[in-house]
Amino acid sequence: MPKPLVQSTGRRKQAVARVRIRPGTGVITVNKRPIENYFPSETHRMIVTEPLRLTTLDETYDIDATMDGGGISGQAGALRLGIARGLVDLDEELRMTLKRAGFLTRDARKKESKKYGLKKARKAPQYSKR
Repeated sequence: MPKPLVQSTGRRKQAVARVRIRPGTGVITVNKRPIENYFPSETHRMIVTEPLRLTTLDETYDIDATMDGGGISGQAGALRLGIARGLVDLDEELRMTLKRAGFLTRDARKKESKKYGLKKARKAPQYSKR
């Protein structure tokens, strides 16, 4: 296995993706499993591969990712950010293309924290007049 050209990190919600990009044929491996097994949904696979398709590098690099935390959608978003950051590290000229598409922006939305006196972040106990 060749040494990685670039290592980058992507995060979304609670998910963290550590991404390694190597020269290869376009194989994407997530937690030592093929992407088809890890993300059975076509939508999530499409989200993950968007930066590669936009820059037409989908058959140039092999991607090996380690995912941790979060759910399926958060992990797909984290992996997309990690891949986009890695591609910018490889070639600075891709930055404007990926930035315009919004792939270099960290999605800051998180779960709202629970407040005291409430059951969840906003759900209040049932009000009783009598």
